[in-house]
Amino acid sequence: MKSHIVGTTNYLLIDISNSFAKLAFATRRRIFQPIRIPTQRFTSAVLQRFFKGRKIDIFVVCSVVPKKNGVVRKAAGRSRILRLTPQLQLGVGIDYPNPKTIGADRLANSAAVAALYGYPAIVVDFGTAVTFDIVSAQRKYIGGVIAPGLESMTNFLYQRTALLPKLSLQEPRSAVGRSTIEAMRSGAVIGYRGLVREIIARIKGERFSRKKVHVIATGGYADLIAARLRAIDAVHPNLTLEGLRIIANLNS
Repeated sequence: MKSHIVGTTNYLLIDISNSFAKLAFATRRRIFQPIRIPTQRFTSAVLQRFFKGRKIDIFVVCSVVPKKNGVVRKAAGRSRILRLTPQLQLGVGIDYPNPKTIGADRLANSAAVAALYGYPAIVVDFGTAVTFDIVSAQRKYIGGVIAPGLESMTNFLYQRTALLPKLSLQEPRSAVGRSTIEAMRSGAVIGYRGLVREIIARIKGERFSRKKVHVIATGGYADLIAARLRAIDAVHPNLTLEGLRIIANLNS
């Protein structure tokens, strides 16, 4: 986990999700290669080992796991911590009834897509859940969609059935499976593409009829699902971390 970057780093970006915590050193202009740590193993000791010997100006954090918030506070000591909240300057407005209920990662994604790709935009984040977040033509976060994550769905089949095996997710050979594993893989990957395609189509139809919309994917299974999905324009694996960097710039 040792970094090969020499010199002072402006930020340590920390994205704590339900499954993994992603960490990356960053300057105002770029982020460096991130690492992933299972969230249950993300402790103050692990975090301190990661940045040992490096001066961090600001710890920039978005978290959807409240019980892990103290990890950063303990590790950071007296250093400044910038936690992503709707009250910060985000680079996007918020048009939403209760901003406090918006996941911090969703705000980071919205900030990043607006700055890096333009707007209106839809971010599809393939995490423990798959989330769809919408930035309007007026550069405002206006809401989104939450659906079960791909891995959660396949694990449910394994856990709740007597005969179906645990599945490794990859591109199916064909729509018609010639074994139980192939049939499950086809249902998972092709079926999930159908879910994503339909939700994107409904969002576009309701909000952006006849407008160009940037549709960007991120998260663990973005590459697999987006590979054959024309509705998605690009995959950005570190979009959430880029959002943290952008927001830190606006608030430091």
